[in-house]
Amino acid sequence: MKRLLVINGPNLNRLGVREPGIYGGETLATLESGLQLVAEREGINLETFQSNHEGAIIDQLHAADTDYDGVIINPGAFTHYSYAIRDAIAGISTPVLEVHISNVHAREEFRHHSVTAPVSIGQIVGLGFYGYELGLLAMLQHLRGKENE
Repeated sequence: MKRLLVINGPNLNRLGVREPGIYGGETLATLESGLQLVAEREGINLETFQSNHEGAIIDQLHAADTDYDGVIINPGAFTHYSYAIRDAIAGISTPVLEVHISNVHAREEFRHHSVTAPVSIGQIVGLGFYGYELGLLAMLQHLRGKENE
């Protein structure tokens, strides 16, 4: 059974109350429970983690190198400037896929650039919570492809 980790970065614990016009009215708990249903359906062991602290996210990425088959990450605002998280992703062999609820390319100019995308296997943006589900499925497909190499 594949083990996947979903990491949510700063302010994502405020989903449902933070800028609902951009992020919607659903909570992080709703997102996580929906992902658990997808994981069960697909035979994936899924764990979730959220932190507003850069170092805690880096620690989870380091642990993922031995504990998980893949990581789906929404680095939040760290996407645009955290070279430390970028380097943590680059420094592990576990594949990482970047997800964003909103279309970061249609928002403020500073959100258009991701320092983490170049070291991720892909990026899904602007599809709301569904983007996470697609991320899980894409990661599973990626891992299956690696097994067949």
